[in-house]
Amino acid sequence: MKTPIQGHESREFNRMYKEVDELYHEVALKSGLSDTSFLVLFSIVELGDGCLQIDIANRYFISKQTISSSVRALEQKGYLYLKHGKKRDRNLYLTAEGERFAADYIIPLMELESNVFLLMSPEERDGLLRLTRRYTELLKEKINQLLSQK
Repeated sequence: MKTPIQGHESREFNRMYKEVDELYHEVALKSGLSDTSFLVLFSIVELGDGCLQIDIANRYFISKQTISSSVRALEQKGYLYLKHGKKRDRNLYLTAEGERFAADYIIPLMELESNVFLLMSPEERDGLLRLTRRYTELLKEKINQLLSQK
């Protein structure tokens, strides 16, 4: 098997990405939820009560099936409930228990994220977003090219 060539920068970027992912995993673990269940509740707070499972799946690039499994688990735990919407849509709402969870874990995390960005200068924030967006666009383009060759 041929050894892959990977530059120092890409290795470091991947390591940092995994480190950030691990930080969020630790928060979810401490809260007693899986990463995806935590993200579902985070999304309801972010998008607002009544959001759809498909909204969460599309926003965070997670399969509808994975979101659906987490929604069922959160419903059983009493953190959210579903209401029928248009056609086959089912809107997600936090219960009182879900709102307590959000107040204990989600909202403090959102505030922390915002505060971390404010620790950077406007130029640093803009640069981080601009360069991460550019990296993502280029990576997506190259992966699509690779997959189209297979």
